[in-house]
Amino acid sequence: MKTIKNQLFKNLTLLLSLSIAISCGETVELPNRQYELVWEDNFDGTTGDSPNAANWDFETGTGINGWGNQELQNYTNRPENVSLDGKGNLIITAIQESFGGSNYTSGRIITKDKQEFQYGRIEARLKTPFSQGLWPAFWMLGADIETVPDNDETTVVWPQAGEIDIMELRGQEPSTIAGSIHGPGYSGGNAVSSDFILDDARFDTEFHVFAVEWGPDFIDFFVDDQLYQQLTPESLPEGSEWVFNKEFFILLNVAVGGNYVGNPNDNSRFPQTMTVDYVRVYQ
Repeated sequence: MKTIKNQLFKNLTLLLSLSIAISCGETVELPNRQYELVWEDNFDGTTGDSPNAANWDFETGTGINGWGNQELQNYTNRPENVSLDGKGNLIITAIQESFGGSNYTSGRIITKDKQEFQYGRIEARLKTPFSQGLWPAFWMLGADIETVPDNDETTVVWPQAGEIDIMELRGQEPSTIAGSIHGPGYSGGNAVSSDFILDDARFDTEFHVFAVEWGPDFIDFFVDDQLYQQLTPESLPEGSEWVFNKEFFILLNVAVGGNYVGNPNDNSRFPQTMTVDYVRVYQ
């Protein structure tokens, strides 16, 4: 079993107000905040087990229009695609295989209706896959989102529900991740976004911690406790709505293909895995 050092407060580097320089040369100020751990999943269990059903549900199938992004995978709930490794990790595996009319399978799990949060520090320690056409992501959606319209009720749909992409990566660019927010008037290719680039390192060769710190009027993005992007309502296009003052749920997935990464090619190699050590929420 893994243990957590200093469960009540995030590490001391977050309690100091200082300036840090990141790879792009921009200097931003590290906020002085205190957080207490309120929820975590360390993915402890037996090899081949599904993730804890008290925390996670599977989303399966090909979705409408490739989950809205022209993706190629069929998400399954099979242990071949999503399971624990018996060493305290969650493994999401993208496989090249014929399944349900698709040529690829993978996994997508969500905490909707089980673990939903408004504000705090949301973080995961994980290692990404690497290959052309792979699209790993650790992200959040507004808990009021409904993917199927209900004729009897007002339906909140994307992007009105809001989306916070804590980490997404193009598999062919293993040293660069993006942190983004999507909402009405700033979604898809017009998301408010910034990249973080590792110097002489890659996200697929070792674990890194990806996080946001989120409050009523800010969302700050971190890699390994380096603050690289600070967003507020003033960061949005003029006249746009800030839709992040409500509960959100967490998603982990590895997509194959899609309009963000392009499709696999002859140089792509499968299977590919995203390994997740833990997900934690502090408030």
